[in-house]
Amino acid sequence: MKKEKTTIHDIAKKLNITASTVSRALNDNPRISEATKKAVQKAAQKLNYHPNQIAAALRNGKSNVIGVIVPTVDRSFFSSVVRGIEEIANQAKYNVMICQSYDDYEKEVATVEALLRSRVDGIIASFAKQTKDFDHFLKAKERGIPVILFDRSNDELEVSHVVVDDYLGAYKATEHLIQQGCTSIAHFAGAHRISIYRDRLRGYKDALIAYNLPFNESLVIESNLQLEDGRNSMTQLLTNKKIPDGIFSASAYGILGALQVLKERNVKIPQDIALVGFSNEPYTSFTEPSITTVEQHSLRMGNAAAEIFLEEVTDDEKKFIPQKIVLKPELIVRQSSMRKK
Repeated sequence: MKKEKTTIHDIAKKLNITASTVSRALNDNPRISEATKKAVQKAAQKLNYHPNQIAAALRNGKSNVIGVIVPTVDRSFFSSVVRGIEEIANQAKYNVMICQSYDDYEKEVATVEALLRSRVDGIIASFAKQTKDFDHFLKAKERGIPVILFDRSNDELEVSHVVVDDYLGAYKATEHLIQQGCTSIAHFAGAHRISIYRDRLRGYKDALIAYNLPFNESLVIESNLQLEDGRNSMTQLLTNKKIPDGIFSASAYGILGALQVLKERNVKIPQDIALVGFSNEPYTSFTEPSITTVEQHSLRMGNAAAEIFLEEVTDDEKKFIPQKIVLKPELIVRQSSMRKK
């Protein structure tokens, strides 16, 4: 038979006190004596009592839980953002519930529904690559639940955003390749409908224009920017009559795939082809050669998202105006692009 969960009524019966006294003792009510509080805590532990957080949230109107949705936690960028969120949230006595969408729209919608049923006090999210309809986030907002987006943003939602200046990061990356002597630079692009990839493409194009280099659409290859996509894109470029001498990838995994193919074919990096990626994943400093990349300041991004949430929930006048924080990217130059000393 299924074992029933212990309730405050079980604790009250054991101690011969009222359930309301048990509830006050568990919530550290000053009207309850220290002796009673200790007795209740001891009985609760002995009876393996666990409070019903959802019921408590219904009573108090607050769960002290923030729901965080990321595409995947096995990328250093997202796990670092989560760490940044927790640093600030935990100091303010909030817990963090981490969920993964796996870049799947239906999974993301179901996750938002589950978080709303769990009575979370806020949602901090980087939406899925498949997401085109944002009604699920609007639903949370209409219920008075703060929604803060990070990394991937959508201005139509009218919620707070924390992003890096993707345009500037791409411009700096492309400019660096040009300054290293590259004259034919390819770009591994992401889905054009996602703003961060549009901005990275714009930065790439504008840097070429600024240095009087032609923009060649055939050198822009769109994909999901995973490792295998980077390998396939590099293989495709190597079949061109004129092979590019530089590659800027909108992701770290895309450029890692390119590096693997070039090494397998004994192409010299950076002498023959120089490489720059985006997002300073830890492995980029350990490859041979190490990979030049754009730092997105993920920890600061998480800090900022949590700080915006706290500001919104403590706004007594309920006149909170959505914020957009744009972090300045940093180009980290390593061996994969250093043609000139």
